[in-house]
Amino acid sequence: MAALAYNLGKREINHYFSVRSAKVLALVAVLLLAACHLASRRYRGNDSCEYLLSSGRFLGEKVWQPHSCMMHKYKISEAKNCLVDKHIAFIGDSRIRQLFYSFVKIINPQFKEEGNKHENIPFEDKTASVKVDFLWHPEVNGSMKQCIKVWTEDSIAKPHVIVAGAATWSIKIHNGSSEALSQYKMNITSIAPLLEKLAKTSDVYWVLQDPVYEDLLSENRKMITNEKIDAYNEAAVSILNSSTRNSKSNVKMFSVSKLIAQETIMESLDGLHLPESSRETSAMILMNVYCNKILKPVDGSCCQPRPPLTLIQKLAACFFTLCIIGYLIFYIIHRNAHRKNKPCTDLESGEEKKNIINTPVSSLEILLQSFCKLGLIMAYFYMCDRANLFMKENKFYTHSSFFIPIIYILVLGVFYNENTKETKVLNREQTDEWKGWMQLVILIYHISGASTFLPVYMHIRVLVAAYLFQTGYGHFSYFWIKGDFGIHRVCQVLFRLNFLVVVLCIVMDRPYQFYYFVPLVTVWFMVIYVTLALWPQIIQKKANGNCFWHFGLLLKLGFLLLFICFLAYSQGAFEKIFSLWPLSKCFELKGNVYEWWFRWRLDRYVVFHGMLFAFIYLALQKRQILSEGKGEPLFSNKISNFLLFISVVSFLTYSIWASSCKNKAECNELHPSVSVVQILAFILIRNIPGYARSVYSSFFAWFGKISLELFICQYHIWLAADTRGILVLIPGNPMLNIIVSTFIFVCVAHEISQITNDLAQIIIPKDNSSLLKRLACIAAFFCGLLILSSIQDKSKH
Repeated sequence: MAALAYNLGKREINHYFSVRSAKVLALVAVLLLAACHLASRRYRGNDSCEYLLSSGRFLGEKVWQPHSCMMHKYKISEAKNCLVDKHIAFIGDSRIRQLFYSFVKIINPQFKEEGNKHENIPFEDKTASVKVDFLWHPEVNGSMKQCIKVWTEDSIAKPHVIVAGAATWSIKIHNGSSEALSQYKMNITSIAPLLEKLAKTSDVYWVLQDPVYEDLLSENRKMITNEKIDAYNEAAVSILNSSTRNSKSNVKMFSVSKLIAQETIMESLDGLHLPESSRETSAMILMNVYCNKILKPVDGSCCQPRPPLTLIQKLAACFFTLCIIGYLIFYIIHRNAHRKNKPCTDLESGEEKKNIINTPVSSLEILLQSFCKLGLIMAYFYMCDRANLFMKENKFYTHSSFFIPIIYILVLGVFYNENTKETKVLNREQTDEWKGWMQLVILIYHISGASTFLPVYMHIRVLVAAYLFQTGYGHFSYFWIKGDFGIHRVCQVLFRLNFLVVVLCIVMDRPYQFYYFVPLVTVWFMVIYVTLALWPQIIQKKANGNCFWHFGLLLKLGFLLLFICFLAYSQGAFEKIFSLWPLSKCFELKGNVYEWWFRWRLDRYVVFHGMLFAFIYLALQKRQILSEGKGEPLFSNKISNFLLFISVVSFLTYSIWASSCKNKAECNELHPSVSVVQILAFILIRNIPGYARSVYSSFFAWFGKISLELFICQYHIWLAADTRGILVLIPGNPMLNIIVSTFIFVCVAHEISQITNDLAQIIIPKDNSSLLKRLACIAAFFCGLLILSSIQDKSKH
């Protein structure tokens, strides 16, 4: 009864809400969200630097998240590279001195806070020609004015960045009197034009005063109250913002430190000065404000302008525009033809005459329709991760952000279970289910930022290896059983694997190796194909007649293993092969193929393991050693129980080892050899019991059918900044944002999967002569693309 109720309920839901209606809803959501973000940017401004300097929140104890953009954490080498031949000046009181120290420590962490605190402090890094000075001017008075005035003279070299601020000394010395505030206003009014003049050639920041923790203040500082600080800040903002007539002030207000202090001032030792972690955050914000526009870090979207369109991107935009126009013309013509062929009423009988001519949809129309849809989808990709229309945020890992969604999808997966059509080991429904839950776990791993947690990272590595294991198992089984080594099969697989990635490389201006998983699967597919297609071609039909051919295939696999070992332990030979043009254009990242070598080496044996497992399984199946009937255990009860026990122990042992891993490099070194233990253990646990083999999760299997599209699409329309951050469609509500962005993301991935399948049928015909012509056109296209890419690279350099 429960199963009947479930099926009836599912049919009822599908009647009112289908995948098609979900996609329409996703389209409406995208249009509404885009309109809202456009309106918001128009009225609130489009300068992410202002958000970085004025707003944000803490994600965790020490992780600061600016509003609407991502903040990069600068390393020593990056900081020196950005500030080479630069002069930065900090002017103010002890709080500015603290900010100076934190800023300098980004360049040189060994720099010590020592010396007379009430005097100027110089710093110079001769290797990068960076000069950072602190100038002791604790009050906004004539002394500070004279210091700033000197820089306004044409003959004097000006600092590239000036960070100034002071007020607490004026409050302290004058006992918080109103006369002191009036004098402060007069002094800052006289300084404002000088700062404005400097701001035309240098970056000038006025640091607003942070709040104090009044309960911790010493007796001689009790007059420094938050009420007084607010009054001084209001005066500074009012005067500096009105220093220019009819235009916006060039002096930038550094007010974000106030927000940081409100959360952390309770940790202060004296109630006045901020704890070190807060000062480091403020210094890193300063570094982002100045350096992001110079170095353009991927995960530093604050203060970065939209990247200019490349020639290839412009040509892609023209192509998609023409496809959209072409499809609209086809649609109008088809609609007019449909109206002409509309059934008319017979005046004598009063019945409608039906037109028996049914115009078929042409391949050209399907082609244009597919590229029309793809063009609109690519526009969404570009808006999300290149046009800065939508917001981005940094990732922040907590155990709950990873494990709670895992439990949630596990419950859903168990709830949606159905009987399999067949009960063979690793049947189609089961492999789709396997891909599905693995892909969902990987997605949660990426969006939660769990890569920082080593035990989770090691388990995710096994999931990636398991996907490659399936690649070896699936393609080996197909070639071994079917013996189909024709070019059509190869082209179909390569097209389905690479179509989306090639389009994204063009539209998003990213190298092929950036989407590392597709190159990995593609290369391994070609390795499997070449291994089995090379003479002598050994297939199951031939081997069944003579067992000698089984040894021949094992010999082939042995040579493949030797070849893998040679490349794995000969980095030089590997790099020479993949550094050859045009392979270098595909596999280089940041000018070398090291990243590709590292990725390939990390799972170097698992495809071989998948091929070997397929060979052994198919051999046992042919000899009817396995019992694959419905509800039957795979082996006899004793053997099945023994193998299940060994599998469970192996699975848990690997999990314990991965969870106790302390050194990432050492664990990565062991991973290629031991990952197969957990993969095989899972396969046996999932397939030995007959009841487990007879059911599958339709929920996971649905996602498994679009697992490749999900993996690739997440780079730009679920995550952000090339997976470094999170896309924010709905700011201020993280839960609702995840729900909406995930819904759109899944709909887009499903639609791309359908588009890829439609285009594969048209672009890869079954007729060999037509296929060769298409391949010649595709080769010409890629030659043109490589030439244009080379021209772009030269123009950049």
